[in-house]
Formats: sequence, C-alpha cells, structure tokens
Amino acid sequence: MPIYEYKGFDGHGKAVKGLREADNIKALRTLLRRDGILATETKESGSYAIKKGGEKKSFFSRDVRLRGLFERISVEQLGLATRQLAILLQAGVPMVDALNALIDQVENEALKRVFSEVKSDVNEGLSLADAMAKHRCFTKVFVNMVRAGESSGAIEVVLERLADFTEGQAQLQSKVLGALLYPAVMSFVAVIVLVLMLTFAVPKITQIFKHAKVELPLMTRVLVGLSDIITGYWWLIGILFGAFIYLFLRWIKTPSGRSVWDRFRLRVPVFGPIIRMVSVARFSRTLSTLLGSGVPLLTALQIVRNVVSNDALEIAIDNVRDAVREGEDIATPLKRSGQFPPMVTHMIAIGERSGQLEAMLSRIATTYEQQVSTRVGMLTSLLEPVMIMVMGGTVAFIVVAILVPILQMSDLIK
Repeated sequence: MPIYEYKGFDGHGKAVKGLREADNIKALRTLLRRDGILATETKESGSYAIKKGGEKKSFFSRDVRLRGLFERISVEQLGLATRQLAILLQAGVPMVDALNALIDQVENEALKRVFSEVKSDVNEGLSLADAMAKHRCFTKVFVNMVRAGESSGAIEVVLERLADFTEGQAQLQSKVLGALLYPAVMSFVAVIVLVLMLTFAVPKITQIFKHAKVELPLMTRVLVGLSDIITGYWWLIGILFGAFIYLFLRWIKTPSGRSVWDRFRLRVPVFGPIIRMVSVARFSRTLSTLLGSGVPLLTALQIVRNVVSNDALEIAIDNVRDAVREGEDIATPLKRSGQFPPMVTHMIAIGERSGQLEAMLSRIATTYEQQVSTRVGMLTSLLEPVMIMVMGGTVAFIVVAILVPILQMSDLIK
C-alpha cells in the first residue's frame, strides 16, 4: 500500500503535515476528513514510490537523496525513537501498531519517512531487521542486534539495550567534541587575526622602514618578509594549501595511506592515548552489547572491527577473530597484538574464565569512557593557557619587530 505526504489544516485551523498510508489519493482525503483534517496538498512519498520487484524509481530516489542532505538524523533522535519503540513493544503493542504509533511521535521528517518505510516492509512480510537494513541510519551493529533479538524472541530487551548503547555513544562523542570545540575555535580566530594583521596593519606601518637609512633588525626583516609573502602571493598559498588538503584526503583513503595515518595517530603524544581510549571504549561497549543480545561471537567480532575506526586496531581484531575460529580465547591474541592496554586484556581473560565476559567488557567500557572524559577535560584546561601564551608571544613579536626600528630611527634624529 503506498504512503502519501500531506499538508493541510485541522479543525482548529492549525497547519499540519505528515505521512499516511492509503490505497490512493481519494482514499487518503477520505481518511484525513474522518480525522478532521482538510488536505491542501497531497503527493506520494518519494521514498516509497517502488516498482514491482523492489526497484526504486530513479526520480523519486534522487529526490529523497537530495532531501536527505538537508534532513539529518542525529544519533540522539535515533536513540530516543528506539527507546520509544521498546516501550511500546514491552506494553504488548503489536509490531506494526507500535511502528505506526512511533511514526506519529517522531518529529524529524527524515526519520519519520524511514520508519514509515520500515513499517511498510514489515507489513509486506519482511522482518524488522531486514527492513532496517535498507537504510543507512541503522548501522550493522543496530541491524544485527535487532536480528538476534527477533531470533531469540527478546526484541523488547534488545531494543532497550540498543537505546542505551546509542545514547551512550552519542554522549561520549558529544563530550569529546564539546571539549575540543573551544580550542579549535580559538585557534581559528587566532590564525585569522594574525593573517589580517600581516596583510593590512603591518604593511602600512613598515612602509616607513623602506625609505629609512637604518639597518633593520632580523625580527623586523622576518616580519616584513612574511607580510610581503602573504600580501603578494596569497592566491598561491591558497592553491597550495587546497592542493595539500585534497591530496592528503585522497592519500588517507588508500589502504596504505590509511594504515600509515592510523598508526601515526595512535603514536601522537597527548592525543594518541586519547584516540586509543576512545577506540577501546567503543570496542568493549559494542562487543558487550552484541554478545548480551545473542549475537554469535565471530559475527560480533566482525561487526566490532568496523566500530573502532582505526586500521591498526581493525587488523588486531581480525587476528583475534581468526584465532577464536581456531579455538583460541579472546584475551591471548588481543595481548599478542600489542594494540590493547594490558589492563583490558587482563580483565577480558578474567571475564572469559569466570563466564562474565559481557559484564567485564561493559566495565572496561565504562572505565575508559570516564578516563576519556577526564583526559579531555585536563587537555582542554592545559590548551587554554598554552594558546594564550602563543597568541601573546605572536603579538609581542610583531610589536617588538615594529618598535625596535622606530626607536633606532628616533636615536638617529637626535
């Protein structure tokens, strides 16, 4: 049954819009009138204009992709929707009715369309996991956990765990990005101010030195040279900088480039340990959630490798999966890789021996998430005075480079 988008007014004259399933436009208007809505605009939703055999019409598919550029689905919105669906199912609401109720509650139009299509596919006989697998907003972790929940008959519990997992990952990401946002903005502003000074202010002041018969100090010559380079060759600097960024991004997308870059990131002082902690926290939390939801260990390890977002750690997890397939435990190949901290491998070994691997992985994730939050907070506190000192030193260099020749010229006049 096709799904239509509509706009109109309710009985109180308030503008409303939404999605509704109906046999045709006439049936849709009848259903809306029954609900007290006067439709002013109706059209078949582009994401559901599907030919027989499941092939989407190219025009509507392109329209949906273009709208997707402007309608983002955040992790927080997805986590909230997952929790709402879990609550509805726990209350005994059938799946299709629960999805229908969820569609009415969701405010994000892109997410509303996604769940409407999921409901349509479930109506046609697909499982919830297969219906979700068609959409990018549902990750492999999400889909495999839902599939395991459907197989075990504990879909409500799995969805609740998924909501906790999704919200936890969103909070960790927000903490890291929020803590680093202020230093990033300050650095950007400092660079802009410095360029403006060297482009506009310094050339006007240093013009008087070019006609003076006094030998300029080294720092003044450096300052004048930098100013001349920026004002005279700004276009070349822009082209070279753009080319460097483009080539660098192309390079890190190649297998060899990504491998070198990811290993370098883990070795960078100060930032490297934080990157490793974030990856270990993701690995532990995701593996714990997957195992607790009934996903087989080998499948869970295959999914987890895509979560750590680092080539060196992905190779280590691949080796762990191969070792487990041959009958080995998890902790030994993890320790052998040298990419995971000793505390992690030790706690995993204890969890395997005691039969509490899921709980131990969850404890590792919590510990490392707390360490990431603490380290990032300390880093931010240290970066602020360092940035102030650098900015102050730069300004002092410019001031001294200008004042010294002025004082020399005044001595000559005397």
